[in-house]
Amino acid sequence: MTDAPPTHGPDQPTTRAVTQPGAAAWRERVAAQFPRLRADLEDLVRIPSVSNAAFDQRHVRASADAVAALLADAGMPQVQVLTVTAPDGRDGAPAVVACRPAAPGARTVLLYAHHDVQPPGDDAAWDSEPFVPVERDGRLYGRGAADDKAGVVAHLGALRALGDQLAQSGLGVTVFVEGEEEIGSPTFAAFLATYRDLLEADVIVVADSSNWRVGVPALTTSLRGLVDLEVEVAVLDHAVHSGMFGGPVLDALTLLSRLIATLHDDAGDVAVDGLVSAPDPTVDLDEADLRADAAVLDGVRLAGTGPLTARLWTKPALAVIGIDAPSVARASNTVTPRATAKLSLRIAPGQDPADALAALRAHLTQHAPFGARVTVRDGELGKPFQAPADSDAMRAARRAFEEAWGTPPVDIGVGGSIPFIADLLGQFPDAAILVTGVEDPDSRAHGANESVHLAELERVVLAEALLLAELGRR
Repeated sequence: MTDAPPTHGPDQPTTRAVTQPGAAAWRERVAAQFPRLRADLEDLVRIPSVSNAAFDQRHVRASADAVAALLADAGMPQVQVLTVTAPDGRDGAPAVVACRPAAPGARTVLLYAHHDVQPPGDDAAWDSEPFVPVERDGRLYGRGAADDKAGVVAHLGALRALGDQLAQSGLGVTVFVEGEEEIGSPTFAAFLATYRDLLEADVIVVADSSNWRVGVPALTTSLRGLVDLEVEVAVLDHAVHSGMFGGPVLDALTLLSRLIATLHDDAGDVAVDGLVSAPDPTVDLDEADLRADAAVLDGVRLAGTGPLTARLWTKPALAVIGIDAPSVARASNTVTPRATAKLSLRIAPGQDPADALAALRAHLTQHAPFGARVTVRDGELGKPFQAPADSDAMRAARRAFEEAWGTPPVDIGVGGSIPFIADLLGQFPDAAILVTGVEDPDSRAHGANESVHLAELERVVLAEALLLAELGRR
């Protein structure tokens, strides 16, 4: 197998004779340290590092400091907590960057995860306190236990397993643990531009995705992109009495509902002209499994046409994720003058986000019901991702995953978006990006009772240690 020349160090790589443990020895190393790793994960889960501005941001800083301390303890010689101010004046959340420089001629690997988490939501929906880690049936529950503090621990565990052998191999390793992924990474591009020299790498491992199922690993080879916007429907300058004026004047919420109804056809496929679909995946899901994983109520039909994996990964999906209108508790007998919805559009690999935004905006304005005034306010854009099906780094990852799980990994797509991957590729176009999984279909990331399967996490740590060991041998 021929490797591409590294981008770090001189043209002629230095050959290092390093004795590598066998696979059984790696497995024993990881197993021996896993109780400590689990304790570290529990400590991180206890820190409510919600990056949403409505929450106390001191916890995000405390989380960054805790991650920095763990990486320093793992032997990373250069560890910093860094922030950046974006061109629009927005201050970024604290990120951790830990570096072990490469020896001359050796590669550098960047290990990415994020330490911020989603808000807990309704505490009553949780079976235990969101920020109190609890084990049940082999799973560790708590906000961030899977997304993505398990990713932080995966990197930490691999570094500990490698130990002194990492320095002997000469492999450069940079760990980048972001603090604002859950709010869309608003200063990510500025961070990359500011600290580019610290973050430059030949291989980038993103530990923020999912495996196919418990016991079967996956490599994420495609991600949908993201477009969101707000659409406001207005019919009156002010609210009026519903008994006096109701009938000839339809309220804004009814008209907004009619507008939203035009976004899908009768089968449930997105009905916006100008959106594209990618080819169908080569694997599919069982409908019963999907219904169970998504907690679909009995009697509710699934929407859309084509394979389930296509509907989840390679076709556009559109959801209403919020509505501003009078609440039931505060409603009065008036005709509502205006109502606003926030729409989230997931776009297929190969779709340009700006084109998708233009198509959705045009659809909304062209389908204004009863001549209502429709105003669209643009939101975030995130590019989709399609990985090369075969590369040196991908082949190394496949071998590591198969050794760790005892079964080959499945190539999957993910319906969610990781927009910062486009930023990484923009800064480091020659880097190989591997999107790996710490979650499984029952992890319920972002929802109540989020959890990580502990045995799967141990396999993730082992797989990453094996991958780094192989990259260090070259």
